[in-house]
Amino acid sequence: MAVSLLDLTALATWTVAIGTIAVMWWQTYVARKLNGANAVMDLRERFDAPRMRKARKLLSGQLLEGRHEDISAMEVAAFFELVGAMTRRKVLPRDLVWEAFGTWISAYYFALRNPVDLIERARSEFHDPLIMHEFEWLNGAISTLDRGHEGIVFDAPGDPAMGAKVLLQQESVLDLE
Repeated sequence: MAVSLLDLTALATWTVAIGTIAVMWWQTYVARKLNGANAVMDLRERFDAPRMRKARKLLSGQLLEGRHEDISAMEVAAFFELVGAMTRRKVLPRDLVWEAFGTWISAYYFALRNPVDLIERARSEFHDPLIMHEFEWLNGAISTLDRGHEGIVFDAPGDPAMGAKVLLQQESVLDLE
């Protein structure tokens, strides 16, 4: 059976089309990875910016001093709520979020839930069960990654209160310059 010129042209066209689709898919995949990495780096810069350092210092001080009645510095929790929302929607890669923020996420989440559950209190006061739900999800995702990467979980062996306290003590003396 002879192959006609028309058959060869059709085969070549399909080969070029499939190759083009594969290259476009690869370029999109690489661009998405780079955009996610750049977004995490930008968020890390924002987290270390003077305004956020001031908010971290204020919140950590309030939590360490047991001033749970006036937790007005919720900018840190709101930041992690946003990071959680973007991570859940796969805008940010989980593993890079874990690398960049994992310790802070675990410690602040624990401190906001213990010894007084400030997140639940806010949900009750505002009759909104979704307050900080993305931060809560993010903490769970970070705990899962902790188990996979380290073989331990922040809230498993050891004293999670001590781990949170150590981080909060470091945050409470942040240099604001």
